[in-house]
Amino acid sequence: MASLRSFLRSGKNAVLAVLRREFHGTPPAAVQVTVRDALNQALDEELERDERVFLLGEEVAQYDGAYKVSRGLWKKYGDKRIIDTPITEMGFAGIAVGAAMAGLRPICEFMTFNFSMQAIDQVINSAAKTYYMSAGLQPVPIVFRGPNGASAGVAAQHSQCFAAWYGHCPGLKVVSPWSAEDAKGLLKSAIRDDNPVVFLENELMYGVPFEMSEEAQSKDFLLPIGKAKIERQGNHVTLVSHSRMVSLCLDAAAVLAKEGIECEVINMRTIRPLDAEAIETSVMKTNHLITVEGGWPQFGVGAEILARIMEGTGRRRREPANIQMKL
Repeated sequence: MASLRSFLRSGKNAVLAVLRREFHGTPPAAVQVTVRDALNQALDEELERDERVFLLGEEVAQYDGAYKVSRGLWKKYGDKRIIDTPITEMGFAGIAVGAAMAGLRPICEFMTFNFSMQAIDQVINSAAKTYYMSAGLQPVPIVFRGPNGASAGVAAQHSQCFAAWYGHCPGLKVVSPWSAEDAKGLLKSAIRDDNPVVFLENELMYGVPFEMSEEAQSKDFLLPIGKAKIERQGNHVTLVSHSRMVSLCLDAAAVLAKEGIECEVINMRTIRPLDAEAIETSVMKTNHLITVEGGWPQFGVGAEILARIMEGTGRRRREPANIQMKL
């Protein structure tokens, strides 16, 4: 009888312990999202948010985009918001710039940025310079976007990186995302910006999946233009790159870590305005700098970074930095 009472008492205590236990909800896990789908989300959310936003370019509507970035948008928003154009970059870029001047917020897609040379007069002389030439009276809120740089088997005429080309020009903001979060947050910010933004994507990154945080899945998620991100902390050497080359730097950093060399990897995110402060802060710590890019070395993005770091800002350094440029 005593053993029975002891058993019942222990069972009651176990039930009470269960009832007192605090249950915590599991936070939503990050999801895997490709760069292509992140861009599509950004376009969809901004088209839904602001009726002044529209997309135009070759095959963006009925074909869902040459790289399927605009998949499903034509069916959702119709012919007035998602517009297929003829193969005439100078023509539809000019239409887009005029629409921006008239108060709309166009997104002009180039099937590849190599074709933007057909429209470079519209991009530079019309979009980039108008705000200055109008003494600040006429903004041109437009996004020029599409794949940039080398891809697989597309030959020399389709393989140029335009980061340095457009980064050279006053009046433009130039963005070069790497990850899915970069793509979504920066594209949404570019569409909302009152300045012309050149948004350089990479064809080889479209199908690459990245973890996207709960915050980045929100429709209110934005990333500031002009701010770099440290993708990996380190104290021996600073690796600075943008777009697809960030992956190369992270791979190299993982290899070097096995040899005891800890690399700090900086994802530029934005070419213009350049976050020189983030790079300089890192170099102050590591005293070594390597820039990595997919463009040509002469007068490139890396050359500008090296020049700025060598010029410095007057802050004291422990010793002169060992600076190299590597393609």
